[in-house]
Amino acid sequence: MKILVLNCGSSSVKYKLIDSDTKEVLAEGGVEKIGLPDSFLKFKRPDGSKETITVEMPDAKAAVENVIKVLTDPKDGVIKSFDEIDAVGHRVVHGMDKFNKSVLITPEVIEKVKECYTVAPLHNPANIAGIEAVTSLIPSVPQVAVFDTAFHQTMPDYAYMYALPYEAYEKYGVRRYGFHGTSHRYVSKRACEFLGVDYDKQRIITCHIGNGGSIAAINDGKCVDTSMGLTPTEGLMMGTRVGDVDPGALVYLIKEMNLDADGLLNLINKKSGVAGVSGVSSDMRDIEAAIKEGNERARLALEMYEYRILKYIGAYAAVLGGVDIIVFTGGVGENQTITREKICKKLEFLGVTFDAEANKTRGEEITISGADSKVKVVVIPTDEELMIAQDTAAIVGK
Repeated sequence: MKILVLNCGSSSVKYKLIDSDTKEVLAEGGVEKIGLPDSFLKFKRPDGSKETITVEMPDAKAAVENVIKVLTDPKDGVIKSFDEIDAVGHRVVHGMDKFNKSVLITPEVIEKVKECYTVAPLHNPANIAGIEAVTSLIPSVPQVAVFDTAFHQTMPDYAYMYALPYEAYEKYGVRRYGFHGTSHRYVSKRACEFLGVDYDKQRIITCHIGNGGSIAAINDGKCVDTSMGLTPTEGLMMGTRVGDVDPGALVYLIKEMNLDADGLLNLINKKSGVAGVSGVSSDMRDIEAAIKEGNERARLALEMYEYRILKYIGAYAAVLGGVDIIVFTGGVGENQTITREKICKKLEFLGVTFDAEANKTRGEEITISGADSKVKVVVIPTDEELMIAQDTAAIVGK
């Protein structure tokens, strides 16, 4: 089946056209700066060359329409008409506890996703805009919603609840939901395929680390804990997000810096993390370069970033009663060899041994633990789009 996978943001749309049977990516690209005068669409041609087109796209419907135009373009396209698209799979960020798996999109599903707007005001409205754009342009094509939060719905209540007054949960749904679920699900399963072991009999810690980051504990195929919370701000130190912080410190800063709610959100989501501490950048390549130049704040930021990852791995090893597999994925997990090495060498107490030569590999599936390691440590590049395409094909196929 030819599945169009859409990841619609507030000002961008990423897309891939995937053959779900062969796993082949037939086309990919993205739209940026939706609603601005200089909006543009970039894509790969069938011959592998890249093209960027500047075109006015005032909203998500115009963006999706231009994606379809490129896919069906006589010169640059890969399909003759949109009738060749068998289904569309959408990444939907927040499903709260309303969705524990991917679902066929219906009017009822759309209403439930809209009920989650208050906890994901930047993401869910954009996701719905993409769904409504497809409905308007290709009304006959089936659509599937794949939720970032769904994989984590197997967490027990003592793991997902906050120690707030219970009415915060009952009335407002305040609890841990977790994100990057599609990635954690993909890499944990793929790691077991790669290692030739039974997914349903493993204790796995998956580290999706990059500009955004989260860690998940998976026991016998089910997520039992994850580092992100009600929103993607909790947990690890990230590129611009604060991660774990004393809420009392936030109250203090609200008073001292005269912040309102929007100001606080901006502080903890866009001005904190690696960029906030280093004063350099949220990009680890820039941080590494600054460290080489002797920048002490950059060094501090990287050490804080790595320390948080190590802490969560240790905590989840305790939660799982041991660990069989540790997976690194995401931009940093797949490519930053020095971070992987530092973390692995701190895990010798778990029985991890480290293969420095194997660890030189970037962006490929590889085992970086030694042959005698009690815990297998692997790098698995994530493929959320393939997971979305396969979920979509399975649901539509029924």
